[in-house]
Amino acid sequence: MTLVTSPARLLLALLCLAVTSGAAGAEEMRGTGDLGIVIERTAGSVQIIETSERTSLDRIEGLGDLSHASAVFSRDGRYAFVFGRDGGLSKLDLLTRRLVKRVLQAGNSIGGAISQDGTLIAVSNYEPGGVRIFDTETLAPVADIPAIYGSNGARSKVVGLVDAPGDRFVFSLYDAGEIWIADVSQPDKPAITKFADVGQQPYDGLITPDGRTYIAGLFGEDGLAMLDLWRPEAGVRRLLDGYGRGEEKLPVYKMPHLEGWARAGDRIFLPAVGRHELLVLNAVTFSEIGRIPVHGQPVFAVARPDGRQVWVNFAHPLNDTVQIIDTQSLEIVQALQPGKGVMHLEFTPRGENVWISVRDADRVDVYDTDSFERIGSIQADKPSGIFLTARANRIGL
Repeated sequence: MTLVTSPARLLLALLCLAVTSGAAGAEEMRGTGDLGIVIERTAGSVQIIETSERTSLDRIEGLGDLSHASAVFSRDGRYAFVFGRDGGLSKLDLLTRRLVKRVLQAGNSIGGAISQDGTLIAVSNYEPGGVRIFDTETLAPVADIPAIYGSNGARSKVVGLVDAPGDRFVFSLYDAGEIWIADVSQPDKPAITKFADVGQQPYDGLITPDGRTYIAGLFGEDGLAMLDLWRPEAGVRRLLDGYGRGEEKLPVYKMPHLEGWARAGDRIFLPAVGRHELLVLNAVTFSEIGRIPVHGQPVFAVARPDGRQVWVNFAHPLNDTVQIIDTQSLEIVQALQPGKGVMHLEFTPRGENVWISVRDADRVDVYDTDSFERIGSIQADKPSGIFLTARANRIGL
């Protein structure tokens, strides 16, 4: 049997198809694996980006003071939790591109972490000093851990907050010179283990990718403090004690970020405080095996995912340059000059591209990590941190 379709019916069918296609396009059905955010620090806004086509999808505004903002992601990569300097904690939906909720939880905060099971968000605070913990679904408060130390009940600024296996958060007390472990397996009753006298003014912290080792950098003295989370009863061990001993100290223009540290194979690359050097450690023994003279005071030293390169940016006034180091030869193999105010670097999950924020040019650039050519760029209002959803599946990020 032959069906005969009139021109009118055919036109109606085509119109219905067009409407249906338009609706599907508007919904933009997609996963979250190629998404990320760019912090616009001055405007208090965030751009949602996608790395496959290297474009900006949308902007979310009204997030407060983002002058030192960072972010973590939910397990599925759909939600970003942004920590503002003004104490704001914001939950963003990257698929619907909206602000779900924002709470002003403190007077001055410096970052945060998400728990191993993805149910809790912890925020480290300068004012009042301590850590506050929230439910990721509702942002309802769950627990408050005041960073009280000494005999007079003083509160310390909290820095270097990371997640650790076993439903734990680990962080450092800047004023107290201590490292604390918070076991939140019973979220409303955190169990705290404290380690005192770890060194003067721990300013940031990192955790190794396997979740075993926590390292705090020290600002008040040359050295690092290391805690083995598999054997915490062994206490804190000092690393690189006095690595700048006998040499003239330089003014520190910007504190390096240990969370931007680099591990490549059997080597660890760390920024030296107030020095034009990267420190190179053995990743097993944590002993120093070398130093690399670099362009300026390093802020971030970030390893390409395959471990073959480390990309380094620098503090003011030499913050227009990025140097690339070969991790086998320990030699600088390339130098780029994206522009003044290079703030942050973020690799795509497999390392073929790197996104670089250039604050003073109001731009984010994308480079090919093989040819070192700039292959893309988006406009952004004073961009700083760049965070991709691949972080959702990595300990400490």
